[in-house]
Amino acid sequence: MPIANRLYAEFLGTAWLVLGGCGSAVLAAAFPQLGIGFLGVALAFGLTVLTMVYALGPVSGGHFNPAVTVGLAFSRRFPWSEVVQYMIAQVLGGIAGAAILYVVATGKAGADIGSFATNGYGEHSPGKYGLLAAAVIEVVMTFGFVTVIVAATDRRAHAASAGLAIGLCLTLIHLVSIPVTNTSVNPARSTAPALFVGGAALDQLWLFWVAPIVGGAIAGLAYRLLASED
Repeated sequence: MPIANRLYAEFLGTAWLVLGGCGSAVLAAAFPQLGIGFLGVALAFGLTVLTMVYALGPVSGGHFNPAVTVGLAFSRRFPWSEVVQYMIAQVLGGIAGAAILYVVATGKAGADIGSFATNGYGEHSPGKYGLLAAAVIEVVMTFGFVTVIVAATDRRAHAASAGLAIGLCLTLIHLVSIPVTNTSVNPARSTAPALFVGGAALDQLWLFWVAPIVGGAIAGLAYRLLASED
């Protein structure tokens, strides 16, 4: 598949993830009478990935996340020469999704986007969790997410079930970590809304690059050892 096709697929998939996942938090969860709540936001993130893995996975591999791309490179399932290109496409896609969401969210009188589904720690954590707790949960949850992705897409696994496993895994991750950091495990997802909010969201953005990338890299290396047939 030509690289341009794959980069467009990563752009589109990441835009859908941010629009669907963050959109559920910014738009639907803001109205308790709709009944979506905490579980609904977690499920929305899982569904965005599940749908795009099946739709665009055959084109680009369905990463939609710089931490996943790095993890797959460490597992020797993705070429290092294309990592930066994938990451740029993912970040740009996330920004596009956040831009659409911003236009919609501010499309009424007196609109207030609030935190705009940004990630944070300390005073900017939903549960006021500190830096250490935020770093640990992001590393560990990204480790688990990338492990599921690498394992579910292994040539020895059942390919048809990969999207379901990945989507449900992301749902589970959100159920656990929304109170701590509002759940990142994806630097592109964190960067996009932070650009529209600024302030502390940008000041704390470094963590939501470093922790997921570290977790993804460890998962890629660990699975390479786990799955070795030597």
